[in-house]
Amino acid sequence: MRTFRMKNNSTVITILGLSLSLFSCYPDENIDVDVKQTEVNLSSETDLYIDENFTKKYGMAIRYRFVDRFVQPTQRVTPPRLETVRPMLDFIQKFWIDPYLAIPGGEEFFKEHVPSEVVLLGGLIFNGDGTVTLGTADAGAQITFTNVNAVDPVDVDWRDLQLQTVYHEFAHIIHQRYKLPGSFEKISPLGYTSAGSWFTLDDNDALMRGFTSPYGTSSPNEDFAEIVAFFLFDPDFEETFMTDEGECDNPECESRNEGRERIRQKLTAISQHYKKVVNVDLNEVRNAIQNELKDVQ
Repeated sequence: MRTFRMKNNSTVITILGLSLSLFSCYPDENIDVDVKQTEVNLSSETDLYIDENFTKKYGMAIRYRFVDRFVQPTQRVTPPRLETVRPMLDFIQKFWIDPYLAIPGGEEFFKEHVPSEVVLLGGLIFNGDGTVTLGTADAGAQITFTNVNAVDPVDVDWRDLQLQTVYHEFAHIIHQRYKLPGSFEKISPLGYTSAGSWFTLDDNDALMRGFTSPYGTSSPNEDFAEIVAFFLFDPDFEETFMTDEGECDNPECESRNEGRERIRQKLTAISQHYKKVVNVDLNEVRNAIQNELKDVQ
């Protein structure tokens, strides 16, 4: 799960140096809707398309009707507008499914590990404690996409938010099924914070500790998922997180380079783990994703 803390009525969520500003605690959309729309009419064009291209091919149910079982009683979210569902499905196909289909062994891996249920929510999930949930994965059975009503693959902020979220949540399925690499938690044992204090760090603090983001410091599981996600979609991953700064003349610079060494060790452990447990080369997945991204830049 990817969660960010809100302050007062305005917040800025930073992902990979990109900012998504929220000017109120709830989106400016009507949320007075029937939340028990559970009947699926397969005569509709959208549902027929889902059945043919997702359910039959991958065993993946797409839930876009806003039913109350997809959020907690303390959470608020808007439903997706019907006209945004097909563009979101096209986005999922292009940037999540197709890269795996393009690599050796990727189709088998995807079909075996894809969650049986994908939920589309119109807005972000606003929690009662002031945090915002960007996406969730439920024990490998469900992945939730948020902010679907703003679908726009050309919008870098929106696109990166979605990619960061889905790759992060899909990575959780690996450690949920196969555990973390044996050496993983020993690489940055003193760098972890807690679920309630990670947001006090900034990107520089996280890097010095050996993490790709402040959220990654909240637990080894989140650390694992953040590294996978950043590696797959951030074109500057190697420069930012792997390449040491030269001519360091201050302790912060030296600490950042020490952090990069920890990230290199973690990525090596993760890559070897993927190859061992699911026979997937993360470098090939990254290359396939980066090729797709070039088409929209």
